[in-house]
Amino acid sequence: MRIDIFSDTVCPWCFIGKRRLERALAERPQPGLTVRWRTFQLNPDMPAEGMDRRTYLERKFGGSQNAERVYGAVREAGQSEGIPFAFDRIARTPNSLKSHQLLAFAAEQGDQDPLVERLFNLYFIEGADIGDTEVLIAAAGDVGLDTAAARAFLDEGRALDLVGEEDRQARQAGIQGVPTFVFNGHYAMSGAQEPKALFQLFDLAREEATPAAE
Repeated sequence: MRIDIFSDTVCPWCFIGKRRLERALAERPQPGLTVRWRTFQLNPDMPAEGMDRRTYLERKFGGSQNAERVYGAVREAGQSEGIPFAFDRIARTPNSLKSHQLLAFAAEQGDQDPLVERLFNLYFIEGADIGDTEVLIAAAGDVGLDTAAARAFLDEGRALDLVGEEDRQARQAGIQGVPTFVFNGHYAMSGAQEPKALFQLFDLAREEATPAAE
């Protein structure tokens, strides 16, 4: 089975969705599963240097009070999954492109999951600017990736075509929000779904992969 997860590193529901998928897999392990995190930028027009958090909240929600109403539900959902969201620590909303580029590097090294986890924790719990190259290089080192190779990958602009194409293909396929889970390239489910809903997709994907009895 293969799961492609279209996600953004600045999306709190994607962090929640990751936890719920982990719970689903803990309850119903899927031997031979391959998971690939794919690019979908929620703010593709974000300046490369990011934006002051207050300015961003004003533009997106009309101010911090409206944002708090929205984030209240996110915070509550996060608590149920053991995620202590600390939105007040975020000083800057980053452009997430470089973080997706780094995830492409991690994929080349064999495993994106530790880096996905680290980036979510850095941004949503520690309030780090994950659009900053030095923060990203440190994150790579934190999860055991070669920091010199990671820096060269970012500096040379490698995989930018790939992450851009992933984003374009997602939009062309009708994906409008994240997380979106695509099973075996055919069955899609959007939103941070509870394990019970994910089990239905597990079953469909397994049925497709199992040859019919003659």
